[in-house]
Amino acid sequence: MKPQTTHVLKHLALLGAFSGKIEISSQDLASRLRVSQQTASRYLIELEKLGYITRELGVKKQRIGVTPRGKTVLQTEYLLYKRLFEHKDRLYIAGTVFSGMGEGRYYTSLEKYVKQFMEKLGFKPVPGTLNIEVEPVELSKLHLLRSYRGITIKPFSTTDRSFGAVTCYPARIKDVECAAIQPRRTHYSNVLEVIAPVNLRKTLGLSDGDKVEVSIILGKGEKR
Repeated sequence: MKPQTTHVLKHLALLGAFSGKIEISSQDLASRLRVSQQTASRYLIELEKLGYITRELGVKKQRIGVTPRGKTVLQTEYLLYKRLFEHKDRLYIAGTVFSGMGEGRYYTSLEKYVKQFMEKLGFKPVPGTLNIEVEPVELSKLHLLRSYRGITIKPFSTTDRSFGAVTCYPARIKDVECAAIQPRRTHYSNVLEVIAPVNLRKTLGLSDGDKVEVSIILGKGEKR
């Protein structure tokens, strides 16, 4: 999203659209933003198309509210500023355990991935991943996590196909060492996958539907 559009979204939120709906005309918004009415209207149309606000058009004014998707954008922005000023070394992400389609077991068993996991993470992962559906209120943290460099598992190719890069972040669940992984090619935007040298479900007694919190260690880049 363009910086100007983010600025308008923040402005609407500060006017009260984050927690409810506000009534405002495009002319009033233009005056507050110090832009033309046409430009203000264009910003609102763009925000609505992106799914960040809802609009109910009236005769002179419109009722505007920030959507859950828009709130996630603002929460991510907030966390980025917190990262800038607070320099925290851990990020805690909560979610619900669920069963995937079994693809993780295949990928984490591939020799060229396993070798890199051992070299860069210091352990050989048990085949498979612990799949965690991140809570909606925690999604901004997942977006923030992706802004960190992490530890890169390099891509490789075989005669049949290519396998993408994976970013890893050293982590812990309770007292168990593990790593959160983010495949560069993924269809999920709300899932955190975790690998470990032990079977996390058995070790921690986890089942589908259980709540779990992952403590991710930030600022750890490539091991030399």
